[in-house]
Amino acid sequence: MPLPPTADVLIAADCWKAEAEAESIVQNAIATAATFVTLPAEATELAVMLTDDASIRDLNREWRDQDKPTNVLSFPAAPLPGNTTQDGVPLMLGDIAIAYETTRREAETDAKPFPHHLSHLAVHGFLHLLGYDHIEDSEAEVMEELERRILAKLGIADPYLANDQVT
Repeated sequence: MPLPPTADVLIAADCWKAEAEAESIVQNAIATAATFVTLPAEATELAVMLTDDASIRDLNREWRDQDKPTNVLSFPAAPLPGNTTQDGVPLMLGDIAIAYETTRREAETDAKPFPHHLSHLAVHGFLHLLGYDHIEDSEAEVMEELERRILAKLGIADPYLANDQVT
């Protein structure tokens, strides 16, 4: 049975200091999501950057040609040649960035507890690292149903009953 991924959380913006539990919320959401998906047999890891709207706007402009902040961005790691890792070195799944102000604003607009919305965004970003997407309707249905199941395990209501804000 594969090990759950190691999620290294970097708090890269002072605004996240108001959310003392953010790191554990993100790690718990990803660990729970990992029980619903197929992971490589070797150890895996990912990095999550908790940032602000200005930084995520820069990333969104550079990588997606969209000059605006967003709630979450995922950057899957490039596959290793031969799909192998060095002994003792975890396989890097990729990076996730989550913006505080957008996450806070969406949670308030949708009357969702901030920790629930943060959990949703962490799960959403993690699934993107594993190749899930929502560009096509059929892909979106698969991804959203998986998110619902994961979030239900965390005791979080269906986030898609309200306005969908995940990009």
